[in-house]
Amino acid sequence: MVIYLDNANTTKPDPEVIRVMLEYFERKYGTPGGEFGHIFDEESREAVEEAREKIAREINASPEEIIFVSDETEADNLAIKGVAWAKGKGKVLASKIERKAILNTVKRLGEWGFQAYEVSVDKEGFINLDDLQGNLKDAILFATHLGNFEIGTIQDIKAISEIVHDKGALLYLDANHAFGKVKIDVKKLDVDLMSITAHLIHGPKGIAALYIRDGVKLKPLLDGDVRERGIRPGMINVPAIAGFGKAVELINYDDAKRMAKLRDKLIDLLLGIPDTKLNGPRGEKRLPNNVNVSFAYVEGESILLHCDLRGLVFSTGSACYSQELLPSHVIRAIGGSFEDAHGSVRLSLSKWTTEEEIVKAYEIIRDVVEKLREISIYGGKR
Repeated sequence: MVIYLDNANTTKPDPEVIRVMLEYFERKYGTPGGEFGHIFDEESREAVEEAREKIAREINASPEEIIFVSDETEADNLAIKGVAWAKGKGKVLASKIERKAILNTVKRLGEWGFQAYEVSVDKEGFINLDDLQGNLKDAILFATHLGNFEIGTIQDIKAISEIVHDKGALLYLDANHAFGKVKIDVKKLDVDLMSITAHLIHGPKGIAALYIRDGVKLKPLLDGDVRERGIRPGMINVPAIAGFGKAVELINYDDAKRMAKLRDKLIDLLLGIPDTKLNGPRGEKRLPNNVNVSFAYVEGESILLHCDLRGLVFSTGSACYSQELLPSHVIRAIGGSFEDAHGSVRLSLSKWTTEEEIVKAYEIIRDVVEKLREISIYGGKR
């Protein structure tokens, strides 16, 4: 039996999602046309618009404010570069613990003549509001997240929004890891742009949505036809969009409450292992499915590989496991040492995770950590 606790990387598609997608692969395989078209065009267009309405309703937006893109990385680039190109000049900011797609997009704009700045965070990953406020002069956009992808910190977006808008800038929110786990109302949060993805809510990979508040102007990354309001031209992935809509329909916040209880149980169990520290906050300010801890005297990669051999799957912030060979920038930004980053692991739950799996995961990790420490260069020192 495999215990899959890497749901912050991707989730298993729900069988109902797959069933809906198959219908648009096998039978209704047209592509949306204009206002009038043959039956295949119409069926596809109806599926896309139905999904758009479901997503809009879930976040309290209008369907006209939702466009579909291939994934969260495209959404990041479209939102950040699109606003920057529309404004023409100014400062673009992001927090130090964003996903690399956001940080690297902001850095790219810095290379193209815009001012780029990374806002600091505290030891639990909360954005330093004084640092943000003090660096918003001439700013056009601040990009941040609702729930952090690595340590689960849930930001006070309402407070951030007030600061950003008071300085005349726009707010782009990466809500990908919070969507489906935390109730989102774009009007109450007062955000200008926001991305959400399907593959983290048991939907298909390769499809995401970008909310663009009515009145916000941005230029497209690509030139082409007028689909998706001309902002994202090109072929529309109807099966994936239909599957996205179904995944949204299946969201149940009781699942999030149950995950939060299992999360807390797993955190308590893991912190019972000597020389273990929690990364990120506890309680309601943490995503309900996120657990991130650092083990002293061992490498996260070694823990991961040994656990994988025993049927336990999760991820690590170790440099060895990174394609860039760099330790977790998130752990470093919250004040963690290189050793903390190298010894960090992230376990992320899903709606299907059971208490039995949580207990078994702890037992496997405890055994692996103990054995690795015995053979480490520290000679088992704790």
